[in-house]
Amino acid sequence: MATSLSFGGGKRRGGGRNYRRNNDPYYHIRRNQRIRVPKIRVISPEGKQLGVMETEKALQLAQQFGLDLVEVAAQATPPVCRIMDFGKYVYEESKKSSHAKATASKIKEVELSPRIDQHDLETKLRHAEEFLNEGAKVKMRLKFRGREMAHTEIGFEVMQRAIAEIEGMGHAEAEPKLNGRQIHVMITPHPANKRKLKYFHPKPAPPKTEGEKPKGSSEESKKPVAGKAS
Repeated sequence: MATSLSFGGGKRRGGGRNYRRNNDPYYHIRRNQRIRVPKIRVISPEGKQLGVMETEKALQLAQQFGLDLVEVAAQATPPVCRIMDFGKYVYEESKKSSHAKATASKIKEVELSPRIDQHDLETKLRHAEEFLNEGAKVKMRLKFRGREMAHTEIGFEVMQRAIAEIEGMGHAEAEPKLNGRQIHVMITPHPANKRKLKYFHPKPAPPKTEGEKPKGSSEESKKPVAGKAS
């Protein structure tokens, strides 16, 4: 069904009181009666061009479908409008936004040390690649202990080496920085189609064998047991 409209513009009335405030984040998208130009170019719900027609006629057509008339290209001459379910559009956009926020909020940590050996470093990098492969950001942190602070350059070398080793999976948002007794850097994953794993190797799912018989149903179970009549 066509969406109901809110015309709240936050105008002040007597005494300077704000009687109505519009909190609709999609208010800037004109639709239905808020489209005031006399003629528009119309696109059908299936995406077909219906040509230029009077706005009132296009609005009646949208109402026949039980949908909304939504302005999609205000700068065009005449403006382009599409007949669509605006409520469904808002719902889908909200889902995309929620998914993006959830993905962005996922941050995993990997901790290194200035004296880390090759085997341990590869283990840490394997974990980092696994997190990046899942779409999470990775905060790489290197902690100095005791007198290690006298040679922070060693820590920076380890951090730069780690960044270079996983460059196929993600990139550093900024140069590594020293904060107190720690060096830290945030790694953001590449788009899924551009990631190249080096250390992490996902385990493939076991293949399903067609016609595989469940346990206990093999031909062996059908053979007579020794000592019993067949």
